[in-house]
Formats: sequence, C-alpha cells, structure tokens
Amino acid sequence: MQPQVSPSVTVDALYAFSDCELSISPNTCVIIDDKPHFIGASDALRLSTDTTLMLLKRELEIQLQELEDKWHFSSLEKIFIENKIYRDIEEEETWEGVIKAIDKGLTPFKKLLMREVTEEDIVRLTEIKIKRISKFDKKKADEYIKGLEGEMEETKKNLKSLTKHAIKYFEDLLKKYGKGKERKTEIAIFNTVEIKTVAANNEKLYVNRAKGFIGFGKDLKKEEFVSECSDIDDIIAFMKDGTMKVVRNSEKVFVGKDIIHVAVWKKNDERTTYNAVYLDGKSGTSYAKRFNVTSITRDKEYPITQGNPKSKVLYFSVNPNGEAESCSVVLSPACSARNKVFEFDFYNLDIKGRGSVGNIVTKYPVKKIEQKTKGRTTLGGVEIWLDDTVGRLNIDKRGRYLGSFQNEDKILVVLKSGEYYLTNFDLTNRYAMNEVVAVDKLYPTTTISAVHYSDAKKCNYVKRFQIETTSIDTKNNFISDENNAKLVFATLFSNPTVEYTMDLGKGKVSEPETVNLVEFIEVKGWKAIGNKLSGGTIKEMELVEAPQDEEDEQSANFDVDFEITNLKDKTEPEQGELF
Repeated sequence: MQPQVSPSVTVDALYAFSDCELSISPNTCVIIDDKPHFIGASDALRLSTDTTLMLLKRELEIQLQELEDKWHFSSLEKIFIENKIYRDIEEEETWEGVIKAIDKGLTPFKKLLMREVTEEDIVRLTEIKIKRISKFDKKKADEYIKGLEGEMEETKKNLKSLTKHAIKYFEDLLKKYGKGKERKTEIAIFNTVEIKTVAANNEKLYVNRAKGFIGFGKDLKKEEFVSECSDIDDIIAFMKDGTMKVVRNSEKVFVGKDIIHVAVWKKNDERTTYNAVYLDGKSGTSYAKRFNVTSITRDKEYPITQGNPKSKVLYFSVNPNGEAESCSVVLSPACSARNKVFEFDFYNLDIKGRGSVGNIVTKYPVKKIEQKTKGRTTLGGVEIWLDDTVGRLNIDKRGRYLGSFQNEDKILVVLKSGEYYLTNFDLTNRYAMNEVVAVDKLYPTTTISAVHYSDAKKCNYVKRFQIETTSIDTKNNFISDENNAKLVFATLFSNPTVEYTMDLGKGKVSEPETVNLVEFIEVKGWKAIGNKLSGGTIKEMELVEAPQDEEDEQSANFDVDFEITNLKDKTEPEQGELF
C-alpha cells in the first residue's frame, strides 16, 4: 500500500490488479432419483429448501403422532383409575379374562377417545402399579392432558403454516448457536474497476523540454519534475511547432523537441480544456482556439495548427475545468497596425475539436501574448451522484444527486462514531455506507444537528454546529472524548423536529416526547458539548416531520435502514440519520 493513499483506493486496486475477485461459472452436479443432474444455483437452492420443508413436515407429523399417543394413554389411564375398572379383574383367574374385563369396563368411554383401544393399550393398563393408583390426582391428570392438547394444536398449526414454521426454525437456530459466530467479512458490491482509475502513483514523471524526452527512468531523474504518475499511464505532450502526441509512460521516450506542456492524459476527459494561439506558417495569421483531447491513436503525431510548415504556438494554457482567461496581445512595433496592444478574451470562443482552425486574432506579426486575468469556467460544475449501494461517486447519474461541483467544493461525511470529515469529489472515493450517517455536498450554511450521550454524566446533549475545518480526509470527533460516549442521532436537515422515548428499565418505555432542535439550541462551535436534553438512555429517536420550507422540501434523508430518497432539482441537499 502506498503512503498517504486511501484504503478504499487500495481495495479497488486489489480487485483490479490481483485475483482478489475471480469470475467463475461452476457446474453444480447433484444426485436426483439416483441419477446425476447439472442444475443452476437457484434450482439447487429451491431443491434444498423443498427438502428442508419435507423433513420439517415429517418431524411435525411424528411429533403429532407421539402427542396423540400420550394423550390417548393418559386419557385411558384416567378412565381406568377414576372409574375403578381395575377392580373388575379381581375375580378373574386367567389372563384372557383380565383382558376381557378391562375391555368391557372401558367400552362406555371409548367414544371419548381419539382412536380404538388395542390389546396393547389394555396390557399397559395392567402394568400400572398400585402405588400410582393410590396417589392418583385427577386435577394434575386433567392439567397434563390439557397441556398435551395445547401442544397438539400448536403442531397442527405449524403443519398448516409450514413455511412460517421453517423460517422460525432457522431463526431459532441462529439465536441459539449464532452468538459469537457473527459474519466477520463484509458483503459489498463492486462496480467494474478500471485499472487506470485505481493505479497507484508509483513513479515520477520528468521532462527534458529542449531535447524532447519524457519518462520516469534514471536518465531523466536530473531533469524537470512534472508530477506523480503510474507506470501504466498515458502521457500527453504539446510541442512549440504545434504538434501533440500521446504515448505510453515508460522510462524514457522521445515525443518531439521544444515541449511546451506535458501531463498525464485521461481518455474521454471532456473538462480539461486547452486554450491556444498559434501562428499559421503559410498565411502569417494568428488564430485562437479552445479544444479538448478526448480520444487519440497512441504514438501518432497530431497538429493543433493547420499543419503548415513554420507554424508555431504563440500562447498555450491548460484548464482543468474549462476556464477561459483574457490575454494581452502585443504586436510587433514595426507593423502598420494602429493598436499595437489589445485584449483578447478566450471566454468568447466555443470549445471545438482539436482539428478546428480557430478564430482570427490578428493578421499582423505578434511580439508576445501574456495572460491578463485568470480564467472563468465555461463548463459549469461537475455533476456528481452518489451510488449508495457501493458507496462510490459517479458522473453516470447512478444513485442520489449530490450537486454541481467546482474545483474548491468538498463533500461532507458524517459517521456513526460521532466523527465527520471532508473529501474532494474524486471519483475514486469510496464511502463505507454501513458506517455513515450522511454524505453530501458541503455548503457554507450546512449545519449538523446531533444528539449524543455522555456516559460519565449519564446525560443526553443536543448540539448544532457548522463545519469550521478545511483539511481533507481528517476525521474530527464532535462528541465527547470519554469512553462509551455515543452518537444517538444526527441530521443535516436545517429545521429538524424529533420524537424520542426513554428506556425506563425492565422492558418499560416512556411516553414519546417531541422537540424542535433549532428552537432547543443555537448554532455553536463544533467542539461545544451542547445543551442537556435528558438523563438516562434514549430508547428510540426519529425525525417526525420533514421541514416545510422550500429548501428543505428539496432535501434528501437517510432512514434507519440507510435507504436514500432520490430527489431532483435540489439546491442545497440535506440528509439525516437515525440509529
């Protein structure tokens, strides 16, 4: 892992460069009716489920039979003792006579039983000891039989609702044997990871502008440093003669003499805009153009001029967000032009293709061109969405819209741990959504409203604060530093009203109470402890009503299951989280 590299980027790199994730197509072979069958995973799961249901049904049928047998003999025993049928066998001298006497005594009561009385049942009655007969308790016998009847009804109910019984069966297994054996790994979904997106910057790019060499090899270590790069990057270079080329990064490669710009190139980059003024070698006219380089053939030389001999670049700038600056054009003192110094603004030019001719700046010889004012973006911000399933930013309109981002904009991340941190809007960012309360664009007015618990004081506090820090990827703890302190509730709604109940112990819960957090406390510093809300433990707290002003109606809210509500045309999105 490279120093100061986000762990989420490293995880993506593992999936892109290694066998951390493999796609396999298994053939599942099972034995059905003593023959092998190749079936899919869904069919195998369905077959296994059907088998489980069949086994559970058979177990219930056996259980019901056993309960009916117990009820039958318990009822026989009660009739036998309660009606003193055992006295009918005192005068009998043969075993056959004993059996017949008992059977005759039971005859009036057989209609009360569930099944016929067998000789085996009568034999069991003869085995009852005198001591048991003498201590017979009718009340206890009735209670035992009633209990058996309750179990029989429950078993019959489970047989009728076999699927529900199966679900409960597995839940009971998990409850009984699952403690301490919780899943250690995390179930996550990964998008297709592009290798170049997650490649670590393991090299440094150097350039010898005069001789036209670029690369990361030892021969160029003493030359001009350009930037960090990876060994699989593509590098773009522009030369003074108005040619450009994209090459694969290597230890040392020749691209062309008199290099005026070199950088790592990204395919399909429609935001990086090049502003240029060039002299056409054939006509002597100077042209200005703005263009992107979104696709090329590697190692092929392309002209950004009209391709005529003696053409050259007079002015060149690179703008990562489509900025357009104004320049001061100074003409040759020997030319016949009346105004030898004038202003040219790239803002008036449209962004066109690399091969476009451009607009005429002047037909007179140019002495120099200098930047007069810094550029203003002509593209608007980058439209960013958050895919909450994988916790990744994207520009493909997947998930929840975060907003339009300029270079200086940041993203606010609030964690369940009671911490927050800021990130840029790099598309390689990944957010662990199971640890997150809210992820949203940071605005100057963004306010976090939070309820946190202090274990030392056994109290819950409410605080509201705005983001005062500016550092990227630095976690800031906004609840108490003491052990067992925890975040109870947090939201980015501007006017939240919450309802909460208190845990009174022994399974008792207090009546719900409602409080508007904005009215309860003013915005204070992010390190303030806040105002006391209540003592004891909050059982549950939830947002009971969404804010009604126009701004809040456009907000997005996380619920307790982290489901995100997608909203369109929002200005300042806000979120909340209950946990």
